Amino acid sequence: MSIYDFSAETLDGKPAPLSNWRDKVILIVNTASKCGFTGQYAGLEALYRKYRDRGFVVLGFPSNQFGQQEPGDAMEIASFCSLTYEVDFPMMQKIDVNGPSAHPLYVYLKKAKRGFLGTESVKWNFTKFLVDRRGEVTRRYAPNVEPKALEGAIEALL
Repeated sequence: MSIYDFSAETLDGKPAPLSNWRDKVILIVNTASKCGFTGQYAGLEALYRKYRDRGFVVLGFPSNQFGQQEPGDAMEIASFCSLTYEVDFPMMQKIDVNGPSAHPLYVYLKKAKRGFLGTESVKWNFTKFLVDRRGEVTRRYAPNVEPKALEGAIEALL
């Protein structure tokens, strides 16, 4: 099993099978518009622009599970990301990342790479999962790890 076995939906409601990004290095991030880490959108977009021509993509998955920091609907999220951070990387529909309603992709990601002290659950917005070109999860990064700090790991996979 790999991430290519999963599918999501874009903010505009279109199917987005993760196999669309087969053979790319992928950074999967649960996002929120009203979080102390929201400024990381700028760093995520910078990574995307810097490496996309070499086969890298960021996939954003909004979630409202942490402090109700993503209360908007799909249109509000899209507008915020575009107008505030000029986000051009793919953004998906809002999902749950923990609990009984967790998106199947996140169930898989959390099992593939556990967090600090071996915990499985995502602890906050902007947790990042780095996936290699074979669809295997290689690293998990805590929310406070700035996107720029991932450049070495991304370059190594490209």
